Amino acid sequence: NLIIDSQGRTIDRLTGEEVQLGQHRPTLKVNLRVKKSEQFKQAMKSNEEPSSGPTGLESSQFYDPKIPQKLPNRQSRRQLAFHEPGKFTKLAARIRTKAQLRRLQESVEAKARRTGIACATKLAAIQSASRTDEVVPSIEWWDAPILKSDDLSYSVLDSGKPIVELLQSDWFTRLVEHPVQLKAPQYPEKPPEIKLQLTKEEQKKLRRQNRVEMQKERQEKQRLGLVPAPQPKLRMTNLMRVLGSEAVQDPTKAEAFVRAQMDKRKRDHESANAARQLTPEQRRAKKIRKLTEDTKTGVTVSVFLVKDLSDLSHRFKVRANAEQLGMTGVAVTHRDCCVVVVEGGPKQTRKFSRLMLERIRWTEGKTKVPDNQCKLVWTGFTKDRAFDKLDFQSAPTEMAGREIFKKAGVEHYWDHCYAGNVLQSVGGESA
Repeated sequence: NLIIDSQGRTIDRLTGEEVQLGQHRPTLKVNLRVKKSEQFKQAMKSNEEPSSGPTGLESSQFYDPKIPQKLPNRQSRRQLAFHEPGKFTKLAARIRTKAQLRRLQESVEAKARRTGIACATKLAAIQSASRTDEVVPSIEWWDAPILKSDDLSYSVLDSGKPIVELLQSDWFTRLVEHPVQLKAPQYPEKPPEIKLQLTKEEQKKLRRQNRVEMQKERQEKQRLGLVPAPQPKLRMTNLMRVLGSEAVQDPTKAEAFVRAQMDKRKRDHESANAARQLTPEQRRAKKIRKLTEDTKTGVTVSVFLVKDLSDLSHRFKVRANAEQLGMTGVAVTHRDCCVVVVEGGPKQTRKFSRLMLERIRWTEGKTKVPDNQCKLVWTGFTKDRAFDKLDFQSAPTEMAGREIFKKAGVEHYWDHCYAGNVLQSVGGESA
């Protein structure tokens, strides 16, 4: 922001003061280095002296008030963090204690497995979990209104009095109540309509009759003038018989006309086939419609027991086929056994059972059990579905696996499979 006035002086445009510009005087590089070092020493001395201004740079000869001042911002250095003495020693001791406890548990389990105590303990745990605390009442609710005495218990019958005096005669009549018999939920209310099955000869005869009727109707429309008469169906074999003299006069033109008509018939046939062909969306919807079954009257449930389900390829096949078939259920993996429960229609269940029992090679892949296999534990009908979709869940303990089924109200699936697996392992060890 420097200007030159009429007298040739250099003036600052903002302050209006005259500015003295230093003149360049050439000298040796040695002298320039000495001069710069002296200027730097003076600047350092002026910075060390106490300043009267806000920053202490106003007294320096290099201070320019027009340049905005920016103080240096030094980040605070991180201080060293020292660990307490004995920290890693305690950590190593804790790890060694855990390893020693793990080895002790493994040895105890091995001895219990050899003696059969573990299997008996597991069966006892299953029975205690499945058994509910039932309190036997002093008298059943359906017998309470019949007794006359205030002491509602079966002990009054042993008092020696006649039974007729102990019971209220108003409750007894000569009428017998016959309850209405209800149908099972898996049976439909109306019997399904059975379509009439025709033999091959009957199907051909019916098709022939329909075509004759359609031909007669078409001829009537042509006779009344509602529909124009179709052109003769020309081919290269009947060319001379249909065209006659026209084919003799100009055979090239007749042949071109016949070939054009043949090409038109072929195009019409292909376009009609393309119009009847389903689009990819319609084909997909048709496939889903064929696989989807009505489960309002009942649901078919199948329970499978697999020794090991850790292989990712086996898991993918189970999940993908269940999703494609539109089935629901759950797959619980445990170190002793894996339980797979699926719900759907009869056709879906047959396809999925064939997948689990025949198609999947359970001994192949990255399986931890060499004699891995799958078996069908139970299949039957229920009224409603217990699960939303097929999910894989891991159970670290048998109680955690039972809790997964208990949330859906079907904990007996797990009890049956786990007890059967325990008994099978006991039989294998005894053999």
